[in-house]
Amino acid sequence: MSDHHTVDLLVIGAGMAGLTAGARAVRDGLSVVVVEIGGDVGGSARYAGYAWTAPSHEVMERHNPGGDPSLKRALVDRFENGITWIRSTGVEVKGAQPVLSFGQGHQFDTHHYVDTCRRIIVEAGGELLLTTDTERLLLEDGAVTGAELRTSDGTRRQVRATSTLLATGGFQGDMDLRNKLVHPSADRMELRSNPHSRGAGHRLATAAGASTGLPGAGFYGHLIPSGVPFADPSDFVDLSLYYSEHALLFNLLGERFTDETLGDHLTTMALMEQPENRGLLIADARVFRDWVVGSYVEGAVAVDKFALAGRRGGRIGFAEDLDELAYLPEEWGYDGPAVRAAVERFNARTAAGADPVPGRRLDRLPLDQPPYYVIETVPAITFPFHGIRIDDRARVLGEDGEPVQGLLAAGSDTGGLWYRAYAGGIASALVFGLTAADTATVRATSGRGNRG
Repeated sequence: MSDHHTVDLLVIGAGMAGLTAGARAVRDGLSVVVVEIGGDVGGSARYAGYAWTAPSHEVMERHNPGGDPSLKRALVDRFENGITWIRSTGVEVKGAQPVLSFGQGHQFDTHHYVDTCRRIIVEAGGELLLTTDTERLLLEDGAVTGAELRTSDGTRRQVRATSTLLATGGFQGDMDLRNKLVHPSADRMELRSNPHSRGAGHRLATAAGASTGLPGAGFYGHLIPSGVPFADPSDFVDLSLYYSEHALLFNLLGERFTDETLGDHLTTMALMEQPENRGLLIADARVFRDWVVGSYVEGAVAVDKFALAGRRGGRIGFAEDLDELAYLPEEWGYDGPAVRAAVERFNARTAAGADPVPGRRLDRLPLDQPPYYVIETVPAITFPFHGIRIDDRARVLGEDGEPVQGLLAAGSDTGGLWYRAYAGGIASALVFGLTAADTATVRATSGRGNRG
């Protein structure tokens, strides 16, 4: 086994968080090694296109009350500095624009960004190791001092580091961890992310004494048509039924069970709690015109998701009027008359200005413009909210609540920020990737001072 000289920062995972940290660190003069299990950098960031979050502490608290207060505050306070950092790399970032009903963010080319970060790291003398697995962290007197690696040809080596950052992207690719920490039926969900995020960060951290949580925190994902597997990464956006925020969603009993307008990403978690984790998403002509074939956010390419689901073999239905909703195909297993009656009740209450049950915070218009468009939908997972606990300096916390010396984490490996709520995964990876680099810089500088 070959040894590597001690570097200032070892980054495990070359996605948004890891590459951001590595690029920032080398610009600050640190020596850096980046390890990636896949054959290329970027991870799930290559499928994104926006960095966004809540624009204020008040908005963050309203939409994510169960999240860790210090992490929420750090994300809001440091977000604009993160956008400034992206621009400093030469990547174009567009002006601020609204995202969802409450967020604010910026569109940018994430492909260009992750490739630029890679170039910054390599040109500064940093080392990038692709198709390399991290087998274990090195521990000395309770502190993490690097890691033991194994390359694709079986060669093992040790990299010693003053700071080690875990940024492997979560554990959504590991079915056992999904079922244990997300939901007992989580293995049924399609994977809406890169396939390499299989819990390496979680396992490495817990073996080093890290704490994880929060229990029952949920996951980030979106509704997709049932029976339609993802064929390539473009499907992650094209097949996501974002318009569910304006439609009505029914379970197998023909019941609405959540306020759909809170967000497709939250409705996705709610559907996991329903019988067989599937439901019917119903839009009328207004919703179809304004939302199904419209852009989810400004600048996004519009896709007719109803037509796409039909072409790909999904369960779709078309009703000329409200009465036809009662005649759903028997093999689907839904109570058609109950669905029809529920839509009629919803329309009557909203037309009269009364609150429907469940409530409806936004889009309170009736769905009374035929025809009706029906898609059977199921949840898909992007990443879990349960993860490695960190403080607002990106330091991993042990079971005693104190930092595990030398160990940092950022991005989807972390837990605590979101609790059955969500306001921007790219933003979190950006902010805490930069924070991890800054913490590593302080440690490296302090160590050099002590040696001097």
